[in-house]
Amino acid sequence: MRTETYQVKGMHCASCSSTIEKTFKKVEGVESVKVNYGTEKAKVSFDPSKTNPEALSRQIEPLGYSLLVPTAREMGMSVDEHAAHLGVNQSKKEKLAEVVDMRSKVVSAIPLAAVSIFIMSWDILARYNAAPVMGEVTSEFFHHLLPLMATYTLFVVGKPYLLGFYRFLRYGKANMDTLIGIGTLTAYLYSLAVTAFEEVLKPFIDVSVTYYDVTIIVITFIALGKYLEARSKLKTGDAIEKLLNLQAKTALVMRDGKEVEVGVGEVKHGDLIIIKPGAKIPVDGVVAEGSSFIDESMVTGESMPVQKKVGDTVVAATINTSGSFIFKATKVGSETLLAHIIQMVEDAQGSRAPIQALADKISSVFVPITLAIAFLTLGAWLSIGTGLLGFSQALSYGLVSFVGVLVIACPCALGLATPTAIIVGVGKGAKEGILIKDAATLEKLHKVDTVIVDKTGTITIGKPTLVDIQNMSNLKSDELISVLASLEKKSEHPIAHAIVNYAQERNINAESVTDFESIQGKGLKGVVNGVTYYVGNAKLIKDLGVSFDASKIDLFTAQGKTPVILATQDNVLGFVMVADEVKTESKQAIVDLHKLGIKVVMLTGDDEKAAKHMASLVGIDDVIAHVSPQDKLEKIKDLQSQGKVVAMAGDGVNDAPALAQADVGIAMGTGTDVAIETAGITLLGGDISKLVKAVKLSKLTMRGIKQNLFWAFIYNIVGIPLAAGLFYPIFGWLLSPVFAGFAMAMSSVSVVSNSLRIKAKTL
Repeated sequence: MRTETYQVKGMHCASCSSTIEKTFKKVEGVESVKVNYGTEKAKVSFDPSKTNPEALSRQIEPLGYSLLVPTAREMGMSVDEHAAHLGVNQSKKEKLAEVVDMRSKVVSAIPLAAVSIFIMSWDILARYNAAPVMGEVTSEFFHHLLPLMATYTLFVVGKPYLLGFYRFLRYGKANMDTLIGIGTLTAYLYSLAVTAFEEVLKPFIDVSVTYYDVTIIVITFIALGKYLEARSKLKTGDAIEKLLNLQAKTALVMRDGKEVEVGVGEVKHGDLIIIKPGAKIPVDGVVAEGSSFIDESMVTGESMPVQKKVGDTVVAATINTSGSFIFKATKVGSETLLAHIIQMVEDAQGSRAPIQALADKISSVFVPITLAIAFLTLGAWLSIGTGLLGFSQALSYGLVSFVGVLVIACPCALGLATPTAIIVGVGKGAKEGILIKDAATLEKLHKVDTVIVDKTGTITIGKPTLVDIQNMSNLKSDELISVLASLEKKSEHPIAHAIVNYAQERNINAESVTDFESIQGKGLKGVVNGVTYYVGNAKLIKDLGVSFDASKIDLFTAQGKTPVILATQDNVLGFVMVADEVKTESKQAIVDLHKLGIKVVMLTGDDEKAAKHMASLVGIDDVIAHVSPQDKLEKIKDLQSQGKVVAMAGDGVNDAPALAQADVGIAMGTGTDVAIETAGITLLGGDISKLVKAVKLSKLTMRGIKQNLFWAFIYNIVGIPLAAGLFYPIFGWLLSPVFAGFAMAMSSVSVVSNSLRIKAKTL
């Protein structure tokens, strides 16, 4: 089976997605299909030996849709070329052209609608003696002008709705366009018949009433709503456009001993790329020569540049602030972190949240039900209303109700309610350094009540750091560190790197060492400035026979810190403690999670005393130490069996099973690829405070979805009975199709606008 996502051209409403899904599911070889109206994309799993994208596209073309199938060239296109395919549906250029075309039609229709509203208002006011009766000449002028205006509006501006009606007649497939088409065409044809056969029909119906104004105003309102909706939907895709714009366009590559500038799409694995001050990194790689400071805020969200030296990794789209260096390309094209981020955002925006299932189900059956209600309404008015009001009045009211029901019942807002909020929410997350894999994860996260965290790399930095200095000699602290760094510089141990890095960060110079010797399992020995020094653990000091009170370091070791002791043949000069330091943001993150009502549990393979000390520093509720990857998995299952909704945050390969088992897996972006692939959410830069933002974003997005669904349902629940005339016998209320059209258009606009509010919220 092959699974691909294709852009769909021609989608205009929520029921379009269900029409396409039903059509594809009937095709032999198609295993599953999901069509998202918000992103206007179809995700199809199919057997390539039985069908293909071109054949699938041909199945829906008679219904007015088509798949935009990439050519072989497009599938390997450069970032610039890919950037041309940014619209929620077509390429952004095409989408903008479509919006411009919609705008021109709306602009041409608005004056006609204004004239129609003026005539309608004058007529209503005259009936209640609030305005003079329109003069015969004026009345005759408008009598001939309105049919011309309605003809233009229906057949030019309203063409998509007429095509929807035509496809319904030919293929039996109805959507929102069908409802509008039937309603406005009925009003137009009735009015045209009254105008053309006025004398013949006068004995049977009131020929003074026509509905040209309804046709004009309804189509104008709906076209205006569609234009505003299309313009707003373009804004929801801003996140991907901004991500793509981060990419460098060219790279300075060494080819045959020369510097050659090539397009970023031409960079190959192993290429040596020269980076000058102020340049963007074009692809991912490893520094091969030189050093510099890189602005990695795109990835980490941190504004402080990070030093990069030989052997360090650099990431595409980050910016070189100073110095020049050469790096070797290790990931190009779709392999880079930026491409991975873009793909994750695109996939998440195109996915569907479980809450959307109800809206999708209702949208799929809404159109046929609405058609049935509309015809029943017309029939009820003609059968019951004729006896009470007379045929002419009953027909008039029945026609108004028929058109009103068809217009107001369109499930557009319902179809937009979830996907627009998801698109904006996922985009905002990407901007904050929170990558969300799919909509279901975003929905689950707002229900989480327990967060499991790993210690190393999640709560802590993940590498040894010098955290304490205890000087017991006449040496200055800098001199003590200088001697330690001089000896440790000769070692490859991670603890040695922590001491050397500490000295380098504080510009403490290392001295030359002679007679260097590594003492297996105990430490180091060497001569610095004529003095023989020993560096190592308590066992080394004991072997030297030097007097030393080991209880001095017991308190530190209970906290999970590792002592490194400096001594001569006669005395202990002091010791430093090396530990995996708590991230500066960890404590506040735990406090904020508690404020959200979330319990935090630490699972770690480390020593229990050290783990509990670390947990006490940041305020973690519960600690379980000495756990294996299998133990982590079982603990999550145990919590889930108690009814807890569990999120797991981790960064290592050993965390992957637990990340997969958790209701929501959260990977640190600084962790392994396996953890990132397994998790539903990735926090770029490994900043755990982004976990709090992710939970807040989830709650914000779900609140937006629920608000959208509420308003979408209310429009239809209240609007349909009102339009059908259900309240007419009691209150005398009858909803004009004009107001129905306005309400329907504004429902879609309000839903999209409410979703866009998520962008402005602070997490």
